[in-house]
Amino acid sequence: MSHEPPADVTRRITLPEIAATVQRGGRLVVVTAYDAPSARIADQAGVDMILVGDSAGTTVLGLDATVPVTMEEMIVLTRAASRGARRALVVADMPFGSYQISETDAVANAVRFLKDAGADAVKLEGAGRTLTRIGAIHDAGIPVMGHIGLTPQSATLLGGYKAQGRTAAAARRLVDEAVALERAGCFSIVLEAMPAPVAARVTEAVSIPTIGIGAGASCSGQVLVWHDLVGLTPDPARFVKTYADLAGVLRGALTAYVRDVRDGTFPDASHTYGMPDAERLRFEDQLTSRRTTRSRS
Repeated sequence: MSHEPPADVTRRITLPEIAATVQRGGRLVVVTAYDAPSARIADQAGVDMILVGDSAGTTVLGLDATVPVTMEEMIVLTRAASRGARRALVVADMPFGSYQISETDAVANAVRFLKDAGADAVKLEGAGRTLTRIGAIHDAGIPVMGHIGLTPQSATLLGGYKAQGRTAAAARRLVDEAVALERAGCFSIVLEAMPAPVAARVTEAVSIPTIGIGAGASCSGQVLVWHDLVGLTPDPARFVKTYADLAGVLRGALTAYVRDVRDGTFPDASHTYGMPDAERLRFEDQLTSRRTTRSRS
């Protein structure tokens, strides 16, 4: 099966195509990105889905958690990423408070992500009471991605940012939650921070794709956060594989810039604009005449 990105694609991948990829034995590639340049590069690399995560709170907005992230912030970030994506399906993370209050609010906010931000689908965390919200959004014709295991919006209830499903009872709950999410209408489910054998059983229990992050290799696909995989996160989680050191590259570039400005080597002639000699002389004559006039007055 070829892993080369498409040479010339003018439309986004569809949900049936996502499902067909998994049915053929292919693996889905998902990346979390928050702006047009990042989404464009990920799209050109051939990822299947771009998740505009509320993890932006900690990766780009300087927050300590995802809970404070607002709908307006997510709309702006999703709109930017959508502009950069041509082929990849764009999934918007619904932030805390945007779907917990009522089904009406959940549907209205999901609609905003599609109409105002250009997303193709939305993602909600958890099961339980979230199931009715997922059902309502699905019934409104909006594709929904589920998310179980470590769910950052409810990390306090889970005892912090740690792996879930490490006891037999907890693992069984994850399987039951995944089945319930599929029944509620989810087209896929993110499985975060859980033992690989548990994720494998969850994947077997549902007929929709599972997207792992810290959940082993048996999932239908994998997702990583853009800043983690390119080396922009100082202390990434255990499950992150860093594929580049962009922090080092950027630091080196900025250090060189600081040096060049301070020692006067930037900008040089190749980075400046000129003007015809005749126009420059005329300009200088005008300034000289103006100074002479002012001194006389």
